[in-house]
Amino acid sequence: MPDLLIELFSEEIPARMQAKARDDLKKLVTDGLVEAGLTYAGAAAFSTPRRLALTVQGLTAESPLLREERKGPKADAPEAALEGFLRSTGLTKDQLQLRDDKKGQVWFAVVEKPGRKAAEIVAEVLEGAIRSFPWPKSMRWGEGSLRWVRPLHGILCILTDEAGAEVVPLTVDGIVAGNTTQGHRFMAPARFSVTNFEDYAAKLKRAFVVLDQSEREAHIWADATSGAFAAGLEVVEDRALLAEIAGLVEWPVVLMGQIGEEFLGLPPEVLQTSMKEHQKFFSVRNPKSGRIERFVTVANRETADDGATILHGNGKVLRARLSDAKFFWENDLRAVLHKGLEGMAAGLANVTFHNKLGSQADRIARIEALAREIAPLVGASPDLAAEAARVAKADLQSAMVGEFPELQGLMGSYYARAAGLPEEVALACKAHYQPLGPSDAVPSDPVSVAVALADKLDTLTGFWAIDEKPTGSKDPYALRRAALGVIRLVLGSSRKIPLRAQLEAAIVNLAEMRARGLSAFYQAGNPNNPADSVFLSFYSTQDGEFSGRAFVRETLEGGLFHLSRAQYRIAEYPDEADLTSTAKLETLVEDLLAFFHDRLKVFLRDQGIRHDIIDACLAMPGNDDLTLLVKRAEALAAFLKTEDGANLLQGFKRAANILAQAEAKDGVEYSFGAEVKFAEADEERALFAALDGAEAVIAPAMKAEDFGAAMAAMAGLRAPIDAFFTAVQVNSENAVVRRNRLNLLSRIRAICLSVADLNKIEG
Repeated sequence: MPDLLIELFSEEIPARMQAKARDDLKKLVTDGLVEAGLTYAGAAAFSTPRRLALTVQGLTAESPLLREERKGPKADAPEAALEGFLRSTGLTKDQLQLRDDKKGQVWFAVVEKPGRKAAEIVAEVLEGAIRSFPWPKSMRWGEGSLRWVRPLHGILCILTDEAGAEVVPLTVDGIVAGNTTQGHRFMAPARFSVTNFEDYAAKLKRAFVVLDQSEREAHIWADATSGAFAAGLEVVEDRALLAEIAGLVEWPVVLMGQIGEEFLGLPPEVLQTSMKEHQKFFSVRNPKSGRIERFVTVANRETADDGATILHGNGKVLRARLSDAKFFWENDLRAVLHKGLEGMAAGLANVTFHNKLGSQADRIARIEALAREIAPLVGASPDLAAEAARVAKADLQSAMVGEFPELQGLMGSYYARAAGLPEEVALACKAHYQPLGPSDAVPSDPVSVAVALADKLDTLTGFWAIDEKPTGSKDPYALRRAALGVIRLVLGSSRKIPLRAQLEAAIVNLAEMRARGLSAFYQAGNPNNPADSVFLSFYSTQDGEFSGRAFVRETLEGGLFHLSRAQYRIAEYPDEADLTSTAKLETLVEDLLAFFHDRLKVFLRDQGIRHDIIDACLAMPGNDDLTLLVKRAEALAAFLKTEDGANLLQGFKRAANILAQAEAKDGVEYSFGAEVKFAEADEERALFAALDGAEAVIAPAMKAEDFGAAMAAMAGLRAPIDAFFTAVQVNSENAVVRRNRLNLLSRIRAICLSVADLNKIEG
C-alpha cells in the first residue's frame, strides 16, 4: 500500500490563512480519494509560509472493480426506449440480459467499471483541489488562468511503496509535478529530491525549514521564555501572536531587544499593543514592577552577527512607533488635566451612535440615568455610578484609542486616575464593557456592575425600540452577547435585580431623549397652536430645564405624541417605534424578557440544566428576577435527579391527568373543599396529614426563596402519594367521596405547582 506526499510550493502565504488551508487541503484530497474508491490509514497536513504539504499513509494501490446491475425497459417496450437505455449504459443489445419480472420480461444491464490506479486518481483529485481551493483571497499571475493565494511555483507529488517513489503525472497550468522541492529562501535555496515523507521532513530541516507549525511554536516559546528567565524577566503570554509569528517564519531565530528608557513610563498595555500590532513583537515584563522593559522578535534566518543588525533595525522602527504612542499618551493627559474627563467626552455629542438612537452623548445621558437607578440594587453609590457613566466612554475621543481602538476602556481608567477621580470610577471605565464574551471576566465592583448593566440594557432596549433585533444567524449589533452579558452580570452579583423594571426605565429614558429633541424643535413653533402648547407646557422657563419625566408620563397616559406627529410630520423622527403608549411599552418589555429567557436557556444548558426544567421555572411569578430563576432551576434540577423527585413527578402527573379528565367530563373545577372527615382509608388520611405538613413548610420556604427546603418538603410527599394511589380508587361510586378525592388531588397539584410548573417537565 503506497504512501502519498504532496507539496504545493508558492510565494508567502499569509499567516492567518495557513491553519484553514491545512484543513482544506486535507479534506479536499482525502474526500476526493475516498469518493474515487481509495481508502487510507491516516493523513496529516502541514504548512510553512511558502508551502502546504499533505501526507497520506496506507493508500490502496487502485480502486476496486465496480459491478452494477441496472433495470431497463420491458422486452416489448418501444425501440426508442431500449435505445435510450443502451446509450445510458454504454452497452449494446447483445450485452443485455432478459429476465423474468413481476410484469413480464425486462431487460437488465450488468455494468462493470474496472478499477483505476492510485496515481491516476491522485492526479485527478489533486488538480481539482488546486483549481477549486477555497482561499479567502486569491490572485492570478502571468498569462495563466490558475488562481492561488500567491503565485504557485511548484508541485511535489509522489507515491512511495516497497519498489520506490513514483512521480504522479500531473500538469496544472504549465506547472509539472515532480519529486523536488527547495529549502529556506536565503539559507538553502537549492532544490533537492525526496523519496517519502520522512525523507522530505528530514531534508527540509537540514535546509533550515521546520515543517510542523506546532514545532515552530514550541521552539519560539521555549527560546523566548528561557531567554527572559535568564534576565530575570517573563514573556507576556499571547497564544494568538505566537501562532501568527510561527506562520511568518520557516526557521525561527528568537532575539531579545531593549526598549528605550524614555518609553518605560508608558502604560504596559500601550507598549504591548503597539509592539504586537505594528511589529509582531512579544512583550517582556519585569515581574516585580509589572513594567514592559524588553521585547522579543523572531527572525527568519541566522546571521553572522547573531542577529545584532536585525535587532538594531527593529529597534529603530520600534523607537518611531513608541514615539507616536508617547505623543498620544502625553497629549491625552494634557487634555484630561486641562478640561477634565467630562470635557474630553464633550466631543461625543458630534459622534453618531445610530441615526435613530442619537449621538454617543445622548446614549451616555441615558446610561447615566439608568445607572443611577440600578446602583442601589447592586450596592453602589448612585452618585458614583452616574459619575462613572458620564466619563466611561470619554476615551473614545482620545488620540490613543483613535490609534488603538482595542484599548478603549482601559485608557479611560488611566485617564480617570490621572484626573483624580475615585478608583471606583476608574475601574468602571474599563470594566463596563465586560463581559465581552462567554469566557471574559465579569466585573465585581458595584459601580462597574451598575454602569455595565446600564450600558447593555440601553443597547438592547434601543435596538429593540427601532426594530433592529437579531434574525437567524445575523446579529450585527451583538445583541445576543449583550443579553448574555446582562445575565452573567446579574448572576455574578447574586442580587435581586428585577429586569422588568430596569427595561421599562431604559425605554422611558429613550422616550425622554426623543421628547427632549421634540421639545427643542417645538420651541420655535406657534405657542397658540394646541399641539405646540403641549410641548411648551413641559418646558420650565424658570430654570431652563426640560421636564422630560413629566412629559413622558403625560404622553404615556394620554398619547399626545400621536397628535403632534400627525400635525407636524416631523422629518427628524419618521416612522420610529412609538414608545409613548403603555401598550407599546409592555410589548417591548415582554419581547425583551422572552429574548433574555432564550439566552438564559442557552447559558444554563451549558451548565447541564435541561430546557424543560428552565421552562418549568419560567412559568412561575418573578421570572424577571434571573437570580431567583436560576436558584429555583438549580434546586429543581437537583431534586428531579433523586429517586423521590422522579417518583413524585410521576405522582403529580398521574394526579393532574385524573383531574383533567374528571374536570372535562364533569364540567367543573375541583380546586377546593377536600375534607379529611370524608376519608375512608388510612392511606387517604395519611395523605391529608402529609399535605398539611408540606404546605406548612413549602409556603414560607418559597417566600424566603429557600428552594432547597421546599424541595425537601415535596420529597416527603412521595411515599404518601404512592401509597394513596396504590390503596385508593379515586373515582369511587360514592359521589361525595369521589368529589372529595378529586379535590384532594387538586391539593397535590396546587402544592407542586407552587414550587414549579411540573406540567412542563418531560418524561
